[in-house]
Amino acid sequence: MPGPKRQGSDGKMAELPGIERETLDVDVVIVGGGPAGLAAAYELARLVKAHNEGPSERKLDALSIALLEKGKEIGSHGISGAVMDPRGIRELMPDFLERGCPVEAPVGDDAFWYLTEKFKFAAPINPPPLVNHGNYVISLGEMVRWLGGIVGEMGVDVFPEFAASRVLVEDGRVVGVRIGDKGIDKYGKPKPNYEPGVDVKAKLVILAEGPRGTLTKQLSGIFDLYKDKNPQVYSLGVKELWQLPDDRFAPGSVIHTLGWPLDTETFGGGFIYGMKDRIVDIGLVVGLDYRNPTLDPHHEFQRYKLHPAIRQLLEGGKMIAAGAKAIPEGGYFSMPRAYGDGFLILGDSAGYLNGARLKGIHLAIKSGILAAEAALHALLNDDFSSTQLKEYEDLFEHSWAKDELWTQRNFHQAFEHGQLAGMVNAGLSMVTGGRGFGFSNKLEGHSGHERMERIQRYFGTEHPHPPEKMKFDNTYTFDKVSDVYYGGVVHEENQPAHLLISDTEVCITRCTEEYGNPCLHFCPANVYEPKPTEDGRGKVPFLNFTNCFHCKTCDIMDPYQVITWVPPEGGGGPDYKKL
Repeated sequence: MPGPKRQGSDGKMAELPGIERETLDVDVVIVGGGPAGLAAAYELARLVKAHNEGPSERKLDALSIALLEKGKEIGSHGISGAVMDPRGIRELMPDFLERGCPVEAPVGDDAFWYLTEKFKFAAPINPPPLVNHGNYVISLGEMVRWLGGIVGEMGVDVFPEFAASRVLVEDGRVVGVRIGDKGIDKYGKPKPNYEPGVDVKAKLVILAEGPRGTLTKQLSGIFDLYKDKNPQVYSLGVKELWQLPDDRFAPGSVIHTLGWPLDTETFGGGFIYGMKDRIVDIGLVVGLDYRNPTLDPHHEFQRYKLHPAIRQLLEGGKMIAAGAKAIPEGGYFSMPRAYGDGFLILGDSAGYLNGARLKGIHLAIKSGILAAEAALHALLNDDFSSTQLKEYEDLFEHSWAKDELWTQRNFHQAFEHGQLAGMVNAGLSMVTGGRGFGFSNKLEGHSGHERMERIQRYFGTEHPHPPEKMKFDNTYTFDKVSDVYYGGVVHEENQPAHLLISDTEVCITRCTEEYGNPCLHFCPANVYEPKPTEDGRGKVPFLNFTNCFHCKTCDIMDPYQVITWVPPEGGGGPDYKKL
């Protein structure tokens, strides 16, 4: 057997000779301990138990289900807004509240503001997609920690710190996943604690990796999963938790905002949610299809907090946690084919998110329920072919999840023409059943990085001078490194970089000249730090991967698509609390 390989910073494979990998054989392996993966594990274990206790002679005895999570524990990488529609969790577990699901509060006050630089205008009536009565403010991380414990009690083998780095394909069929090696130094040499990653072989591989999943991206290239689809387009959510000194913002209070500080060509908006214990969840969502190559979502979020209405809300408070996450916004026509020989794709990895409602948790859970049903039938038939697993897509097409996503199928694409066009299209969609502009059911979309303009064209001069960065006061506004600290981000420094740049020369030459190195701006974690050139006349990016939030913005928004995000050593990354 050939020795294990690692991916170097040049994107090529380097081999450590003389090492053999162990193999773990299971029936079903689920990659990702978020709401989709945990829902699939819970529902599959429940369905198998019910089947085995029933009258059928075909039993599924000793069925093994393994769930792999790259974080150091379930929930450590869990981050979302979040206001949760309970439809998904109620279907999965009708007594979720009685069983201790850690909701912060039911939504009480619900408001929508339009912001200018100095003023706010509160809408007399909330846009229908943003009416949240009946929903719950939650911490996604706390919810999946709770659900992960229940899943473990049901006999599912839960493996934290198992970062799946590669999908295993044999004869055109997915047969398992490879866990990333541990204990390799930054030069690709084994350290004394070296552990080669295990090959987890399975009859069925279920990918629930979150947005821009590494293995999902690999499968998309191998099996052309986006054929005849719109490209997936993403937003970046940057958020903080604030501890307030009093009860000025009640638990369950929800505010969504539009307008300032984003310009009218940039998709996005803000949110403020009230949690228990005088904690406020505040953030800004910025579409990763903006035109300005110097736009900095973290910087815009810091400006957002200085708006008079928001600054007043935060006055006297203290920032206690921070993080960032990409959000799949493309909608129904940007969902990849989510099944194939030996695999299913769930949740954010498959685009299960309603951008108009800013909600995906209930849809992720529903995708897990549907996948579990399809997986049960595949196990009973001992058939894991694409033909059998197409049932997953058929179940989706006849579900309430499809109905919901269909009504907002063209929501994001119209924003390519600006904020006003997007809002008009959103209004038209409510009276046309989701069609919006035009006579076709499908508005064409484009990858976000394709819309970024070259720096000279955007600023209209041969020598552009982008706006100066704000000075952070460490009271209301904080630099990126501070937010990384408050996200609990820790990586083993002596390991290969998990951000693979296939052509560094492009970064130093073309990207510097044509775009001004947008990675210096769009990364919310200061992974790409400016380093003076040898002649002192400019700056080029320096890679500090240990800061990484795992948001994958660089993989998404790099204009040349030469950056590939892969999981670092298992257990590395953020350690989110209540995010």
